[in-house]
Amino acid sequence: MKNPLFKIREEGKFGFINAEGIVVIEPQYYDAEAFYNNFSRVRFNDKLVPLDCMGRLLMKQLFKHVGYFEDGLAKAQLVQRWGYIDRRGSLAIDIQFDEAGDFYQGVAPVAVNRKYGYINKKGDFEINPQFDAAQEFKGDLAAIAIDGEYGFINRKGEIIIEPKFESADSFQGDIAVIREDEKWGIIDKKGNILIEPQFDIIEGFSEGDFFDGMALVAKNDQYGFIDDKGEIVVEPIYDFAGDFGEQMALVEINEKFGYIDKRGKLLILPKFEDAGVFSDGLAQIKVKDRWGFIDTDGKFAIPARFEDVLPFKSGLAWVSIDNKWAYIDRFGDIVWKEK
Repeated sequence: MKNPLFKIREEGKFGFINAEGIVVIEPQYYDAEAFYNNFSRVRFNDKLVPLDCMGRLLMKQLFKHVGYFEDGLAKAQLVQRWGYIDRRGSLAIDIQFDEAGDFYQGVAPVAVNRKYGYINKKGDFEINPQFDAAQEFKGDLAAIAIDGEYGFINRKGEIIIEPKFESADSFQGDIAVIREDEKWGIIDKKGNILIEPQFDIIEGFSEGDFFDGMALVAKNDQYGFIDDKGEIVVEPIYDFAGDFGEQMALVEINEKFGYIDKRGKLLILPKFEDAGVFSDGLAQIKVKDRWGFIDTDGKFAIPARFEDVLPFKSGLAWVSIDNKWAYIDRFGDIVWKEK
């Protein structure tokens, strides 16, 4: 968003402020999500309804479920079947599918009679339903399943990588995650295995999500990193680790947290009780049971005085003070606080 909005809370209801701390959408909803692709979703009549940055609800029709807007359309469920709405809330593709995925690169996977194919934004099939499962196109390839095994097709529906994996994810750049025997590894666009499935699948963690060109891996309860070329660049030797942000990642050594670079070199020594990802040039750290922020040199930019914090985003960070919500700027000054 060009003008980001930030979720606030007042008397148990949620609204939004702008980066100056001015309330632009009054707290009035019992549930609200952060904005994504210019839309939030708020709870109205026990349904999640899209809300635009002007505070307008897309309520031409109330659906059982509405997904996130991707490529200008959002999937919407009415009773049991799915269709798609546009950014004005109008039905762009009729409710008719058994299952529906998100639009990427102009097409979306949908299911009819338990078989998956791909439709365009007019709702016409570009690849007829024939697969047991299908994921979104990314990098001009999509993961599909035939007879319980996963491979990849191109935009013409031609099989490029033969189905032979237990499961697979969409490509991120030139590599994709595959899984075998409850472990995951990496392949390239020719189907060559770059890293044999060997990393642990951990609940609450996504396999192969890349940040700053690096993805977190775990093996035998130790953490390291691979790069987006499918090479192990930081061996799994740490007790815990977090995602890279601004060329650094947090790691845990002997119950203390510090930061490494992409070669695994320690840049900030492990001395914090807890820590988070670098964002906007700052990272949240915990000292003596209070949270503050350090800069990329490891120096305190904002003293540790908060009960809880979230990473900086678009110039502001959410913090908790005396169990009240607040937002601070990069100098630690409060720009908005819950009454």
